[in-house]
Amino acid sequence: MFSRKLTRSIVVAVAAIAIGGGSYGVVSATTGSGSSTASSGSSTAGGGGSGSGSGSNARGGPEPGGSAGTVSSTSASGFTVTTAGGQKVTIEETSSTTYENGTNPASVSMVITGQPVLVLGTADSATITATEVIAHPPATTSSIASEVIPFSNGTGKSTKTVGQIPADYVQGQGTIATGTVADKAAEASLTAYPGGVVDRVVELSNGDYEVHNIGVNWPHHVFVNGDCQVTGAND
Repeated sequence: MFSRKLTRSIVVAVAAIAIGGGSYGVVSATTGSGSSTASSGSSTAGGGGSGSGSGSNARGGPEPGGSAGTVSSTSASGFTVTTAGGQKVTIEETSSTTYENGTNPASVSMVITGQPVLVLGTADSATITATEVIAHPPATTSSIASEVIPFSNGTGKSTKTVGQIPADYVQGQGTIATGTVADKAAEASLTAYPGGVVDRVVELSNGDYEVHNIGVNWPHHVFVNGDCQVTGAND
């Protein structure tokens, strides 16, 4: 059984910078080599080539994603995160999970109750198998974070759009992204719009990414450009 006393070090570095970009801001994120898979491209789900826009972005099973929040409980095999929107997310750790404290290498011992974390890994609904856990993640730009509408039963979804959406964006098109690019896009989205769970990242035909966010009433789609900057969001 995996023990929380096991110490592991990592050699990756993470930096995220909040950059003022109009009323909604622009957020960039850089993830090191501790990515969810070895591949840095994208895998086709339902046909179509990488970035062709002709494929389907439907999930074929658990996909790269993540979540951010505060550690609310720990166990021998993982921990639970409570997001800013009040959602409970189960985090499963493995022997290959890596850890950072800010941008410094750390060990599993940093995961304690009350610790703010950002988790990247493979998402299956509200369960994430963690490949990377970042304690004290980059601060969210408050003006952007305040736009998030937590999930609430009986509450209608918002149809608002903020920032810039790719001109040729068509919901349902694109291909599932994997590897380092998926991690970078998920991290940028979670830094800008915390409160939900990223359950897939889709590469669009223009090279940008649509990050799909669940567990919130808004935003469900966060758009990240090729430089891992958040450019817009909608339902």
